[in-house]
Amino acid sequence: MKYRFCFLLLVLAACSKQLKENPQSQVTPQFFTTAQGFQSGLDAAYGGMRSLWGTENLFTLACIGTDEFQTGNDGTGNAVNYYSSGYTPADGKVSAIWSACYTYINTCNGLVDNAASITGIAAAQKAQMVAEAKFLRANYYFVLVQFWGNVTLNRHFQAVATTAAKRDPKADVYNFIIQDLKDAIAGLPASPAQGGILPGKATAAAATHLLAKVYLTRGGSSAAASDDYQNAYSLASGLINNSGTLGLGLLPDFASINQEGNESNKEVLWTVQHTTSLAYNGSPAQNSSGQDNVLVHMWVPKYETYVPGMQRDILDGRPYIRAIPTRWLTDTVFADKTNDTRYSKTFQTVWYCNNAGGIPVWKSPLPAGVDPSLLGKPKFALGDTACYMPGVDVSDAKIAATRYLLMPPRKYNIQMGPYMKKYIDTRRPDMNAPSVRPVIVWTLGETYLIAAEAAYDLGDAPDAVKYINAVRERAAYPTGNVAAMDIQASDLSQDFILDERSRELCGQMTRWWDLVRTHQLLVRVRAHNSDGRANIVARDTLRPIPQGQMQSVTSGPAYGPMGDPLWN
Repeated sequence: MKYRFCFLLLVLAACSKQLKENPQSQVTPQFFTTAQGFQSGLDAAYGGMRSLWGTENLFTLACIGTDEFQTGNDGTGNAVNYYSSGYTPADGKVSAIWSACYTYINTCNGLVDNAASITGIAAAQKAQMVAEAKFLRANYYFVLVQFWGNVTLNRHFQAVATTAAKRDPKADVYNFIIQDLKDAIAGLPASPAQGGILPGKATAAAATHLLAKVYLTRGGSSAAASDDYQNAYSLASGLINNSGTLGLGLLPDFASINQEGNESNKEVLWTVQHTTSLAYNGSPAQNSSGQDNVLVHMWVPKYETYVPGMQRDILDGRPYIRAIPTRWLTDTVFADKTNDTRYSKTFQTVWYCNNAGGIPVWKSPLPAGVDPSLLGKPKFALGDTACYMPGVDVSDAKIAATRYLLMPPRKYNIQMGPYMKKYIDTRRPDMNAPSVRPVIVWTLGETYLIAAEAAYDLGDAPDAVKYINAVRERAAYPTGNVAAMDIQASDLSQDFILDERSRELCGQMTRWWDLVRTHQLLVRVRAHNSDGRANIVARDTLRPIPQGQMQSVTSGPAYGPMGDPLWN
């Protein structure tokens, strides 16, 4: 396996109260032996997370091609969405995730392996840095094992490329991840909300959440241990019970979690920071490293061509529309749009006129019910509603008589539909620029859902209900009926828990993994995704081993499967 071990020297600017990386130069493995290099290597391991969280690569592999999202107008060339014959081991998005994970695993290995010999760093600080490296290494391996099952487990730094590699059993990979996270929890600061922890830095709270998720995931796999669900429950419920003392807690308003500029709120456990440096975060044409945060673009519909009175602007975004929500998501998962406010706080459904030159006028013949005196006059003014998606059906007569574009669900199409607004970034220099917002990876709200799912898997439905109702009750804020949001044990099922995860975590790069973990990917894609239902097969519960990886293994046995569905 050929690993890239060059990484960029990154400098931590603590005085700004933000985790910032400033690329300086390329370094060699020997740089680990200095205090400066050791710090720079850790910064590089953090920076590598930008190769995952925020990229179109992870968005494509973890978000679309599920029951939540299918192909939009500008995603039709992406075979991953369709599970079609064009989706092969040569797919660049697959290889990009694989390569990034192994590159930065090797960086983390260099930190862990060389820590004992480093001088010039206080022992306590060095121990914390090793804990951070293990936290990051566990994250990279968790991505790999969820996507590919049996993967190569490299425990130590590789200074030279090798042409031999094998796939280790995922049970070994999970054991390695679990030990890393246990070590991380013991050596990290307690909470992101205490002690002046910089945004994006590892904490014991974040590692605890991840470890609970790892146990939950392993519990549903062929590598399961008998106590996985109990461990997942104990860790998640323990974090919830201690959240007050850690300065953590659920926000009263669901919309506030993902509000622009509020990414360090008390519900957020870990974020991946992005940077304004063009060397890392420029346009796709400028940046070949795949570290842009492009989530701001992925769901933006073609409002400027579809909606009269609209032109492109930063607020409404650049219309990439790689994905659109499935009708199952908008109509079934978010069926309750009265008591549950999460639909309106997840999707943009109103566009306001920003182009005076594009305002339509009333023409003859006027629709029934429209005042004849309006003939020839503008339908609305600058700043008025230009398009509204009510989320429920309305009659054709009402559509015709409405002064703005009224779009019920039956009018949604691959160009225009509800827009995922969790990633809006109005501070970009122009509409084509990527976002510099941090990507929220884990929240305490998900911790509640992990505790609920683990309790349900343990056969304790009443306890699961307690945690689910906690997130459902706050979803009523401020207009819903709190009591109407509560469920009973008799309402609970695996399907309900998955649906609740959609309502809470929709579009947050977790859905494909959720469906694989619960063995529902095939079932739900076939039921709810019109793009993939005809093509998805059992092997699609894993991603294909990248072609480049298989071709690079030229010594020893071919890089092949170990009882997993064949992808080579």
